[in-house]
Amino acid sequence: MKKEIKFSLLYRDMWQSSGKYQPRKDQLERIAPVIVEMGCFARVETNGGAFEQVNLLYGENPNKAVRAFTKPLNEAGIQTHMLDRGLNGLRMYPVPADVRRLMYKVKKAQGVDITRIFDGLNDARNIIPSIKYALEAGMIPQATLCITFSPVHTVEYYSNLADELIAAGAPEICLKDMAGIGRPHFLGQLVKSIKTKHPEVVIEYHGHSGPGFSVASMLEVCENGADIIDVAMEPISWGKVHPDVITIQQMLKDAGFKVPEINMDAYMRARTLTQEFIDDFLGYFMDPSNKETSSLLVGCGLPGGMMGSMMADLKGVHAGINMFLRGNGQPEMTIDQLLVRLFQEVEYVWPRLGYPPLVTPFSQYVKNVALMNVYNMVRGEGRWQAIDQNTWGMILGKSGRLPGKLDPEIIALAREKGMEFSDEDPQQFYPDALADYRKEMDENGWEYGEDDEELFELAMHDRQYRDYKSGIAKERFMAELEKAKTDQMAQQGFSDEDIKKAKRAGCDPIIAPATGRIYWEIDPEEKSIAPAIGAEFHTGQPFCYIENQFGFIEKVFCTFTGRITEVVAQGTVVRKGDEIAYLRPAEKEIKWKDAKEPIVRVETLPEPRKRIVKTAKNK
Repeated sequence: MKKEIKFSLLYRDMWQSSGKYQPRKDQLERIAPVIVEMGCFARVETNGGAFEQVNLLYGENPNKAVRAFTKPLNEAGIQTHMLDRGLNGLRMYPVPADVRRLMYKVKKAQGVDITRIFDGLNDARNIIPSIKYALEAGMIPQATLCITFSPVHTVEYYSNLADELIAAGAPEICLKDMAGIGRPHFLGQLVKSIKTKHPEVVIEYHGHSGPGFSVASMLEVCENGADIIDVAMEPISWGKVHPDVITIQQMLKDAGFKVPEINMDAYMRARTLTQEFIDDFLGYFMDPSNKETSSLLVGCGLPGGMMGSMMADLKGVHAGINMFLRGNGQPEMTIDQLLVRLFQEVEYVWPRLGYPPLVTPFSQYVKNVALMNVYNMVRGEGRWQAIDQNTWGMILGKSGRLPGKLDPEIIALAREKGMEFSDEDPQQFYPDALADYRKEMDENGWEYGEDDEELFELAMHDRQYRDYKSGIAKERFMAELEKAKTDQMAQQGFSDEDIKKAKRAGCDPIIAPATGRIYWEIDPEEKSIAPAIGAEFHTGQPFCYIENQFGFIEKVFCTFTGRITEVVAQGTVVRKGDEIAYLRPAEKEIKWKDAKEPIVRVETLPEPRKRIVKTAKNK
């Protein structure tokens, strides 16, 4: 029998490659024990840049979500790993060094074992400091090669980069084939080259399925010495995501490799749970085309992880283009025609921008330039008119060295604008900033959090974190979800009344016991806002408060266990007998005092009843 091959479940990446949002903390807590029961995963990807920002976008604390997801996996001896972008940390633009260093301390404390460090330009200067920071924090740094296919990205190029990263202390190397365009034979030769020189180094292969090479690529890398393979599982395997663990396990078993067995009962339960999460709300933000494999991706090389956002961008530009065409008496373009034009433009733009590997954030930069080029050319205008500041930063060397040479036209355009090129270490352009963020937290009265995790979250995602703390993020998400549900039903021909009835089918209301204004919390630490759709309440749990015209309040209790499907906003004036919210009843009745951890925190109101003291927080 050949060597043992281990599997890593890309649960986070499955969602990122399929749509806009990711599971909530309570959903992750439900799926984690079932993943353990499957018995076939040595590793599970638990978080990364998109995961953390998405949590904030719908008003959830990512630190609590990461701790909840990693805990049962840690206890079962499954290694957890995250994705980080080196100089960019967990975001799309560079991060100060002190914030980068703090990230590894926080993530290690939260239960994350391995950090997959990549740089979108494959510039070792952006990866090596993170290797050092990870080792200092007790994490395993997995240095990463961003795989793409171009004249400059040869086996020798990648092998030399691996040598440099291993010499800097990386015990593992990941081949991050984010677009799935690495040719199988090429990938096999690369693994062989690295293993021949560094047999002790662990090699993990990460390949998306988009263009169709992934299964052959996984066999080739295993035949040449890879140790761990990243896989997905139904119902969101394949398409632009990753191959399913069942197929890869069977293929490798037939080829003579030692592979773990799969507990199929647990697999089916995990499959059912994942589908439940899709049906709950995640599916409203998943483009159907992300379930499709397309050979068109071989040429443009765009990664599976950005297909969801790209299709959303494409629809907006599509509408603008067709409006222009109609106004000028020209035939409109279909979305497929525009998609082909975009792919062709990416092929044109990419080499002229120096062949940056098409991975976050540089895949977005190249795609954005190509998309705006298409838009402007359809309107009879020229290329290169809409290059944003971040893309110019990449062009000028502020993010690192480009693998290839810039086109003379781009160089001339930069000089025409008075811009200067740099080959300095990119980190020098982004000075330390933690002191400023500490000051902001102190001024706002915000806690730094366990292991400084809240300080880190503000420093890494300042705009999203502020929106989360203010409650704006949750309100925005709830409005977006409501619109998505309504739009989907309207497209199916439902009337407004039918839509309302359909949304409430199988749900029971919470009725206002008095007339007055709704408050969700009394003197909360953060702005009082309605709980999120999907939040769970238990029988006897305080639900909200109603203040009458005389300033006295009525505490409203939940009369049954269920999850919210519809809810009124903070400050809504209701009459006695009105519906405050609708909940889908749970199969099992749980009383609040017996619940392990209420999803929604509600302040206890002192007795006797007293007038609400209005503050800036709950007005």
